[in-house]
Amino acid sequence: MSVAFGAWYIVWRWSESLNYHALWFSVPLLVAETGAFLGLVLFMVNLWSAEGPPPQSPPKQIGDCLESDIHPDRPLSVDVFFTTYSEDPELVRMGLKDAKRLEYPHEIDIRIYVLDDGRRDAMRMVAEQEGVGYLTRSDNIGFKAGNLRNALEMSSGDFVVICDADTRPFPTFLTETLGYFRDPRVAWVQTPQWFCDVPPGVPLHAVMRRWGRGVGERIGRGIEWLAGPIRIGEDPFANDPQMFFDVIQRRRNWANASFCCGAGSVHRREAVMEAALRQWADRVEAAAGTDERAARRLTGEAVLDASIRDALLWQGAVEEELTPYKFHVSEDLYTSIILHSDRERGWKSVLHPKVQSRMLSPNDLLSWTVQRFKYAGGTLDILLHDNPLFRPGLTLAQKAMYAMTFYSYLSPLWNVVFLAAPVIFLFTGVPPVSSYSLEFFLHIIPFLFLNEISQLVGMWGLSNAKGRAWHLAMFPLNLKALWTVVRGSQISFPVTPKERQSGNFPQLVRWQIAVVIATSAGLIWGWAAYGLGAAGYTLGAMIANTLWGGSNMLSMLPMIRAAFWQPDPVYELPVIEGAGK
Repeated sequence: MSVAFGAWYIVWRWSESLNYHALWFSVPLLVAETGAFLGLVLFMVNLWSAEGPPPQSPPKQIGDCLESDIHPDRPLSVDVFFTTYSEDPELVRMGLKDAKRLEYPHEIDIRIYVLDDGRRDAMRMVAEQEGVGYLTRSDNIGFKAGNLRNALEMSSGDFVVICDADTRPFPTFLTETLGYFRDPRVAWVQTPQWFCDVPPGVPLHAVMRRWGRGVGERIGRGIEWLAGPIRIGEDPFANDPQMFFDVIQRRRNWANASFCCGAGSVHRREAVMEAALRQWADRVEAAAGTDERAARRLTGEAVLDASIRDALLWQGAVEEELTPYKFHVSEDLYTSIILHSDRERGWKSVLHPKVQSRMLSPNDLLSWTVQRFKYAGGTLDILLHDNPLFRPGLTLAQKAMYAMTFYSYLSPLWNVVFLAAPVIFLFTGVPPVSSYSLEFFLHIIPFLFLNEISQLVGMWGLSNAKGRAWHLAMFPLNLKALWTVVRGSQISFPVTPKERQSGNFPQLVRWQIAVVIATSAGLIWGWAAYGLGAAGYTLGAMIANTLWGGSNMLSMLPMIRAAFWQPDPVYELPVIEGAGK
């Protein structure tokens, strides 16, 4: 119903409500609305089904995970990788201690490795003290993907668990995930990432108790009864990934399109290496073909001697890199696309619905910005240079799911219009629609209402309000990432700081502050013009643009607050030893 009424609204907007006296304003807004509606349709497709493979019992031997009847009768072997570069060795130590507590109901060979791209003596000492392997290399080619490649070359486990420096796996990690590999086509299993240091906040009624234990607390409880639980100071950076993993990723299981997110995932070595070899062979043949055509043009021969063609193939084999994990800033997403598009093997992915590890989140806006710019830039770089929508091998359902992921990073193109539109009207009195009439409200209100209800039902009651606010407020960051990719600049691979960066960061929210100031000034100007009876400032137009502009300002405020947020020592989480849930 939401999509149907949305389509009805968009068709009506194009056919009946354009302001032909201000097409410079009306058309860009309508294009933006249409773009946002297409994103809603893709989101609906993503939410359509919660079906997924049922959990299975942990395999006893490797033969339980292979398709061939001829297999060795031996226990499973698992390599647990902790990738690190500059993080505190003591932080990594906590994860190593947890990894040594991994449980499994059958005999299993578990080997734990520290993958230190920083080549630090202190990190080597921690690995030796904990009795785990220490792997490093002489360079940092390929960043994290290169680090993983080096480790794969120096290990031999049937399965590989990927952990970041701050990952703390639960003892049940392998018991919960390895059962999916009974299907010999499952290439990897991703578990939800849980940021255990997200500030829990304080209930609204407890905050309002300061205004009076009687009246204040009752008012707070009344608001919570109407609006649901409200916690002041909760998750100031919108880090909680529950919506992403529990809803978006999990709802992709039916389409075999949930993608790897790095930490907290377990991979079948055979799948990763085979896909890498297949890609490597294709690149070698392509390079040899290019060189052969150049040689024929140079020599004038129609056909080259077989020995020359073999030499060209050998040269290509020497020059091309074998990359089990794609050398890219978004190596996890890119590798997922490569594996999903291998129709000959039909590799599958699974999002396991239960949290099996915990890790740390960015606790200041600078660290958060570094991380999110890397996500946005890496995703857009794949879209521009190796668009999965045109990649052979992916099913239509998989392309639709990946389309939603990539399309969401194009949203700043229309979000900028949504932020500017009410400001333009409030200062000029020029409406972007033919009129803010009853007909306009009869078309838009049912759509907006049904959209809220459908998302409430489709997301199992999880609130998306905070996510939507941050999504809108991220427009400068995402525009910068888009411009960086379009102009051909390389997206760097900075390590997201694991410790809080001191200070405030007003420079990171200057555009959001500008939106609040411009909209506030516009509201003052617009209502003054309405009071004076200025042309164009009708009551319907003022109500619509006041609500619209007010919503925009409220969406900017969480990020602005985050720039000045300081942790409350009363609610800071202590470092917890072990793997407590």
